[in-house]
Amino acid sequence: MSKFKFLILGALIASSFTAVHAADGPWSLGAAALVTPNMYKGDQDRVYPVPMVGYEGDSFYLRGLNAGYYLWNDKTDKLSVTAYYSPLFFRAKDSDSKSMRQLENRKATLMAGLSYVHYTDYGFLRTVLAGDTLDNSNGITWDTAWLYRYSADRLTLTPGIGIVWSSENQNEYYYGISKNESQRSGLSSYNPDDSWSPYVELSVNYKLTQSWNVFGMGRYIHLADEVTNSPMIDKEWTGILMTGVTYSF
Repeated sequence: MSKFKFLILGALIASSFTAVHAADGPWSLGAAALVTPNMYKGDQDRVYPVPMVGYEGDSFYLRGLNAGYYLWNDKTDKLSVTAYYSPLFFRAKDSDSKSMRQLENRKATLMAGLSYVHYTDYGFLRTVLAGDTLDNSNGITWDTAWLYRYSADRLTLTPGIGIVWSSENQNEYYYGISKNESQRSGLSSYNPDDSWSPYVELSVNYKLTQSWNVFGMGRYIHLADEVTNSPMIDKEWTGILMTGVTYSF
């Protein structure tokens, strides 16, 4: 799996367990299929299998690529220290574009920070502020969304609208082109600022039995100008679609 899709995948797997983990047991296992467009020039869209592993405890949680420890945990507010693997990377040799193959690689990283969820009668706020811990981009991201959960018998729908802020360092590392890269590749040099990218998402969960759940989820992201103006990018949007099954115990 490659590049930007992993960052989205980490967030979506985390939110998917929030949406589908409704059985009696704290553990859940499952499998899913992931479909996502690739916004980098010269890379093809692909379909991937995704393992689903989750644990929900009073103090600790594991949601796919995301893990956390609660500093505060009640029915209304949940504040946690969180960390997630973000294999957002660019590997030049994988590109079909001759000019893109002249660029330097961008590495994956471990993001860590704070996550906060606040529940009300009218929906809930979900926000995560995290930064690069491996000295790759030295960037920071802030993902904030408002969601509403609707349940009817065995079916649960969770639509939401949100926005992602990415710092200048984050954008510079993953979308910027240095003068040396520009000379080698023929692409224009590019130095982006920070950015805001809005998105909409929807999670759907259907409870087959007390333990078995099938789910689907998707997110559509309108990429900020600071991203789309990069010579590395050839799309104005990106997103993800994932569907699968989980067993809770």
